[in-house]
Amino acid sequence: MNWLYVMLGGMVGAPLRYLTDRAVQSRHDSVFPWGTFTVNVTGSLALGLLTGAAAAGAADSRLQLLLGTGLCGALTTYSTFSYETLRLAEAGARGYAALNVVASVAAGLGAAFAGAGLAHAVWG
Repeated sequence: MNWLYVMLGGMVGAPLRYLTDRAVQSRHDSVFPWGTFTVNVTGSLALGLLTGAAAAGAADSRLQLLLGTGLCGALTTYSTFSYETLRLAEAGARGYAALNVVASVAAGLGAAFAGAGLAHAVWG
């Protein structure tokens, strides 16, 4: 039954990632991958919130599978982040490539900690 929770979350997360990425990127006239950055930071925030909720006993394992593994797993994308960073570097936009790495890691970790902190404030 666990695989069903993961599958259902992924069925929502994958199209949500694609649609969000396209919507965000279409609003920026830049080679920087704002769409991927947005979904990765948003997913990190959601996963931090879920992790904090689970630690406080406010989220059970089924919700973790549905939202954490399924939704957030399909919403966030390390492979696209890596590919876009490589493409930026190959195109000579090494500054944007470096910015993508540093900003994505810093913002993703910051969002995860913020989500966990928010969960602690609400359920802790």
